[in-house]
Amino acid sequence: MILRRLVPLAIALAVAGGAAWWFADSRPAPQFASPVAPADAQTAGEADLERVPDMTKGDPAAPVTVIEYASFTCPHCATFHRNVFPQLQAEFVDTGRVQWIKREVYFDRPGLWAAMLARCGEDSRYFPMVDMIYETQRDWASSSDPAVIAENLRRMGRRTGLTNDEVDACLMDAEQAQAMVAVYQKNATEHGVNSTPSFVVDGELHSNMPLEAFRSLLETRLGG
Repeated sequence: MILRRLVPLAIALAVAGGAAWWFADSRPAPQFASPVAPADAQTAGEADLERVPDMTKGDPAAPVTVIEYASFTCPHCATFHRNVFPQLQAEFVDTGRVQWIKREVYFDRPGLWAAMLARCGEDSRYFPMVDMIYETQRDWASSSDPAVIAENLRRMGRRTGLTNDEVDACLMDAEQAQAMVAVYQKNATEHGVNSTPSFVVDGELHSNMPLEAFRSLLETRLGG
């Protein structure tokens, strides 16, 4: 899946400027065809970056750091999360050898909405929600109707104890949407990310890879 850098910003600003009413009453979603002019776009320097902290697992003092860039609507990202990451977590993250940082990529409105839902409430809810989002990706993201996707996300939120009002408040948070996309663009540009999932291992960018290749890379970085 190829990373698109202009469209996500237009999406976020459109969400911030006009999609709030759509979440409230499920009328047809507005069309976001044209990127916003640079003068109108909120940059990472203007956004409240403290609203979008890195979500991490593992020891911050671990000798190796991995930054994962992934989209919640990317099938390859879901496959990695289900089939590869659990083993890497058990072998490297839970043992204190690797700190894992997860950063979201926004290709489309559903991917942004899912990320906003994952960040809804306490930080401790984030990774359990990520698990649910990826495990049920084919179910919640498969519809071509944005209203159906929105209701699917509400349903997921309810399963974790949130009310519809709480979910809608998170999904309609314009400043949060702008800040998230600004941070995403800043980080992806810094690391030259052009596909998902991508991984920055101690500052070096790598594309998706199978478990054995990832294990070998980490062992090499650890000097093993």
